[in-house]
Order: sequence, then structure tokens, then C-alpha cells
Amino acid sequence: MKLGRLNHIGIATPSMTESLMFYREVMGATSIVEPFELEGRNLLIAFVDTPTGADSSGAMNGTQIELIEPLADDTAISKFLEKNPQGGQHHLCYEVPDIDAARAWFEGQGKRILGPTKPGAHGTPIFFVHPKDMMGQLTEIMETPKGGTAAH
Repeated sequence: MKLGRLNHIGIATPSMTESLMFYREVMGATSIVEPFELEGRNLLIAFVDTPTGADSSGAMNGTQIELIEPLADDTAISKFLEKNPQGGQHHLCYEVPDIDAARAWFEGQGKRILGPTKPGAHGTPIFFVHPKDMMGQLTEIMETPKGGTAAH
């Protein structure tokens, strides 16, 4: 398996409104996917697009910032915010061409997968790999969306 494109950096936030204001006013973001509720997960999600550039094949790409606000007290993001009240980096997400092959590869390496493969915020299959097996970083593995880009 090869390292795929860094699709997004997940940021837990106690306030979507304040985070969006920060990215607009301080960071100068101009392309933001409006917040939406991730169905069945009690999470409010918004994507902040970073500027795009060309990869080695000439295709344009850009990494997104995924802002995540919990809508209930029993989510993994709620637990993260209990330890980090101001919010902060929650996970990194890398794309792979085949989610089932990637899961089998990580499992074959003895890496701990957290839960089943399920649809993510981009509508494509995802799974998470335990931080203790990924140099301390919670890592999301996401199947590359059809068409090669992951815009919500």
C-alpha cells in the first residue's frame, strides 16, 4: 500500500460559529462548505478549503480543514473536548483507492482498527486507525471519491 493524498485535517471545536469566524477573519478562508449534520453521528461538520495546487500528474488538489462540533455529550468529539476544552487537531485523513484492501493491509500489519468501515462526511467509506499504532496520531483512512476529489 502507498501513502495517499492528505485529504483533510480534522479539528474538534466547541463552537462551529466561532471557528468559522476564525477561519474567515484570521486565516482569510474564502471557500467554506456550510455546516451540516453528519447523519446518525450527532456531529456538525464544515469543511474549509485550502488553496489548490497541481500534483505530479498535473491534477489540482487541496487539503481541507474539517471542523467538527459535537451535538451530543456521548460522541468521541465530546470526549476529546473534555480533555481539550479549546478544541484542536483531532485526526489526519488520507485517501486510498480501495478501502477494503487498505483495511486488510493495516490489519495485516497488526494495526488496531477502531470500529467498522462506515460512510464518512464526504460520503465515501472510512475507518480509523488507533493513535498508538500511528505514531500518536488518530488516522482516518478514506476511499478516494469517484472523480478523484473529495468536496462535500
